[in-house]
Amino acid sequence: MAKPNYSFEKRQKEIAKKKKKEEKRLNKMTKGVEEDQAPLADDKDTTIDSNT
Repeated sequence: MAKPNYSFEKRQKEIAKKKKKEEKRLNKMTKGVEEDQAPLADDKDTTIDSNT
């Protein structure tokens, strides 16, 4: 019977972990960019009131 290659399994787990971490980092970056690009007019009322 063949001997298991634990080094290979460990390396594959490390690669998967790095890939998942990178995906999360990219998702956070894109989420931050989308929030920054939200319409700025929503923060303040920009309508002109003729009564003032």
